[in-house]
Amino acid sequence: MGNVHEIGICKVKGDKILKVNKVTAIASKGLLEDRKYKDNNHKLSQITLIEIENIIQYNKIIKMQISPLDFRRNIVTEGVELNNLVNKEFLIGSVKVKSHDLCRPCKYLQERLKLNNFVEKLSAKAGIRCEILSSGDIFVGDVIKY
Repeated sequence: MGNVHEIGICKVKGDKILKVNKVTAIASKGLLEDRKYKDNNHKLSQITLIEIENIIQYNKIIKMQISPLDFRRNIVTEGVELNNLVNKEFLIGSVKVKSHDLCRPCKYLQERLKLNNFVEKLSAKAGIRCEILSSGDIFVGDVIKY
């Protein structure tokens, strides 16, 4: 088991990710007030997660301190190996999700952070993309059960 370390949402694409203590997840739509929330949302666009351990390791490699939310994922986890959850259902607090794919870093993020080879160095450690199967609130500190 792991837990929710941080939560971030962004109302408008390209804006700064806002750190929040709670977010409302709506099945098949996404996170309320997030840029990707919409009716009949694609299962890969509803919620994203990344491990704080991978962020810490990446920061050591590049000798910088990039904030976890600057990686532009919704949920920063602690104590869970997310890649092992691909194609599995699990709970974030009381919210049931299903991971469908790795969340690979993109050129947009590389350019935004002004880092060379970002995509290459973090390719298999940038988190997972999940579908929201049940609605509810997710809080910082919630347990992740799988």
